Amino acid sequence: MLWTVLLALLVLLLLQAQLSVCLRELRSGGSSPPARSPSSSFSSSYNATQQRLPGAIIIGVRKGGTRALLEMLNLHPGVEVAKTEVHYFNVEEHYRQGLAWYRSQMPFTLPGQLTVEKTPGYFAAPQVPARVWEMNPAVRLMLIVRDPAERLVSDYTQVLHNRLTRHKPYQPLEELLLFKGHIDPGYKALQRSLYHLHLARWLEVFPREQIHVVDGDALIRDPFPELRKAERFLDLPPRISPDNFYYNTTKGFYCLLSSGHDKCLDESKGRPHAPLSIQAFKKLCRYFRKPNKLFFEMVGRSFSWC
Repeated sequence: MLWTVLLALLVLLLLQAQLSVCLRELRSGGSSPPARSPSSSFSSSYNATQQRLPGAIIIGVRKGGTRALLEMLNLHPGVEVAKTEVHYFNVEEHYRQGLAWYRSQMPFTLPGQLTVEKTPGYFAAPQVPARVWEMNPAVRLMLIVRDPAERLVSDYTQVLHNRLTRHKPYQPLEELLLFKGHIDPGYKALQRSLYHLHLARWLEVFPREQIHVVDGDALIRDPFPELRKAERFLDLPPRISPDNFYYNTTKGFYCLLSSGHDKCLDESKGRPHAPLSIQAFKKLCRYFRKPNKLFFEMVGRSFSWC
């Protein structure tokens, strides 16, 4: 009886290992690895497939295109991504549970595959850089940015949508943004767009070359060049191609193609912005001129922002 149970368990584990190998082959376009005996395939796959701490983290920015970047990186056969935002480093309840809990939120991977997590709330949270460093000083960090004025309006639009969904009132954007006709620096959505302040905290802990800046506006216009730069930064062999993207005229942005299957981001992406007067938007652009210049100096490049 005991031998029957052990044999059944062995067969189950072998099937699980073979399924993992098949899924990996499908994601890489069907290319087959060198032939190995069933026993060696079973032992190596079963023993090596495990949940690993991330080797790369998309740290922000909120409403900058983090979900799009994560899904595009997931096209690479050498990448596995955490499916949800983990909020380990910026939520005390999660952080107190320790690295074992954090690891349990990660996908199963094989040796050589890169685990990537994204939580845009990390970027602006003061306690996060030191915590990430303590986990892994060599972790690679990705920061995707977009026009800070547009990001602010998108940030407000998401909060507004969530409030309306719950049938809760919310102030118009202009009332939150302006105080006596001037930009209110205390508005939280505005503070999240002061990229230079948040990046400065990360640079106190991590060297500049360990943080890759992705142009979120360029990623929307033409994803492939930004993905090729990301592959190089992550030391990944080039596997993502222009054929992995197609422009969806109905949605108004690029969707993904992999192994004959297409995937578009959900309806929350590309949502029409909440109204803001031209005068208020111009004030916002003027307010960001100096912070933007400081950010450009920090990253060694400029962006075509308002």
